[in-house]
Amino acid sequence: MTPEPAPENGYQAGHADLLLRSYRRWTGRDLLDPGLPLPEAARRLYLAPFVLLSHDDAPDPLFDYANLAAQARFEMRWLEIVGLPSRLSAEPVARDERARLLAAVAAQGYIDDYSGIRIAQGGRRFQIRNATVWNLLGGQGQAALFSEWQEIESP
Repeated sequence: MTPEPAPENGYQAGHADLLLRSYRRWTGRDLLDPGLPLPEAARRLYLAPFVLLSHDDAPDPLFDYANLAAQARFEMRWLEIVGLPSRLSAEPVARDERARLLAAVAAQGYIDDYSGIRIAQGGRRFQIRNATVWNLLGGQGQAALFSEWQEIESP
């Protein structure tokens, strides 16, 4: 398992670089100032106020990155979320919709207007809005970024 980003490992600068380069490739935009040294960019991604996650390219993809905002939103620490099948971030009824989303991203490279229901570890449901989901270069999986959500009342 990939260790949690920290100063000692450069905040997983290699994976951060993949996230940043892939985002730029597909969207034509930069997540952060492209002039930042990579270790500082990696640190800023991990501490960013937006939710940033990625999963690998396995048939049942596993999360391989979750910044601190993602860990807070999904109510899981690094060791709980990294290695978790990413499909478990959606309720069972929303998993077919999520699968269609991932297929569309795989075919088009990215989308930047995704909305959907997600569920935190404690059962709290929330709707994400205007999420960007993109392919990672080299077929290494996909990433998602969002900063808009609304809590959903339990039935």
